[in-house]
Amino acid sequence: MHRPAQRKRQLRSRLLVCAAAVPVILVAGCSSDSGSDSGSDASKKDSGAKASASAKSGDESESVEKAAYAKLPEPCDVLSKKTLEDLVPQAKDKSGKAGTSSDTALRGSCSWDSLDNNGVDGSQFRWLRVSLMRFESDASLGSGAKRAQDSFAKQVADAQATKDAKNVKAEPVQGVGEQATLVRYDLKKDKDTFKQQTFVTRVENAVITVDFNGAGLAGDKTPDAGKLGKDAQKAAKEAADAVVAANGGGGKASSGASEKPKTDDKKSDDKNSEDAKSDDKKSDDATSDDSTADDSDAKKKSGSSKS
Repeated sequence: MHRPAQRKRQLRSRLLVCAAAVPVILVAGCSSDSGSDSGSDASKKDSGAKASASAKSGDESESVEKAAYAKLPEPCDVLSKKTLEDLVPQAKDKSGKAGTSSDTALRGSCSWDSLDNNGVDGSQFRWLRVSLMRFESDASLGSGAKRAQDSFAKQVADAQATKDAKNVKAEPVQGVGEQATLVRYDLKKDKDTFKQQTFVTRVENAVITVDFNGAGLAGDKTPDAGKLGKDAQKAAKEAADAVVAANGGGGKASSGASEKPKTDDKKSDDKNSEDAKSDDKKSDDATSDDSTADDSDAKKKSGSSKS
C-alpha cells in the first residue's frame, strides 16, 4: 500500500535534484566559454596592437629618405679668386678667416673684409661672409631635406628681424638651388649707412647663407644696393655649386636640378621601343625558311631607301 507512494516521493526527489543541478552546469559551461572567448579576444587584440605598432614603427623608419649630401666643402674655398676680387678687392687676407665650429661636417663659415681707402674722398668698405649648414636625415626629426627647409625659413626670418634694420625687403629668387631668397635692408652705424644683403639658398639638405654689406665711409658715396644684391647672389650660386661638387656631383645647383626631365624619359622609351622592333625584325629574318627570298627583299629595300 505504501510502496507506490514511496516510489513517487523518490522520483520527485530525483527530479528536483536534476532540476537543481542543470542550471549549475549551464552556468558553469557558459562561464567557461565566456572566459575562453574573452581571453582569446584579448590575446588577439594585444597581438594586433603589437603588430600594428611594429608596422607603424617600420613604416616611419623607412619613410625617412636618405640625405642627398654627406659632407660640406671647406667654407674658405667655395668662392673663386675672381669673385673675391670683385666683391672684396682690398681684402687683407684673400684666403679668408674661418669661423669656429663644433662640427665642421655639419656647419662652417668664412669671412672677408675690404677697405678701399681714397684719402680725403673717404673709403669704400665691404664685408662678406659665407655660412654652410648640412642636415642629416633622422627618424625622429625628419629627412635632411625637410630639416634644411625649416632652417632655410628660419634664416630668412632672422634676417628680416634684424635689430634696427630699415627698409627691409625680401625677394624670392629663381635659378639658385631648390629655394632662394634675398633679404636686403639698411643699417646705420656711427652715422654711416650700411647696405646689407643676405642671400639664403637651399640645395637638397644643405643651406647656404651669404651676408654681404657695403658702405661709403668718411664722406664717400653709398654703394648701390642692387649691385650688392647681384654680387651676393653670385657668391651664393658659387657656394651652392661647391656643395654639389664636394659630394661628387658635376652639375650646377640650379632650381629643379635634382628632377629628371620628362622628355628624357619619353626619348628613352621611344628608343627602347625602336630597338625592340629592330630586334624582332632581325629575329624573323634569321628564322625565315627561304633565305634567298629574304636576301632579295633586303636588297630591294636597301636600294629603295638609298634612292
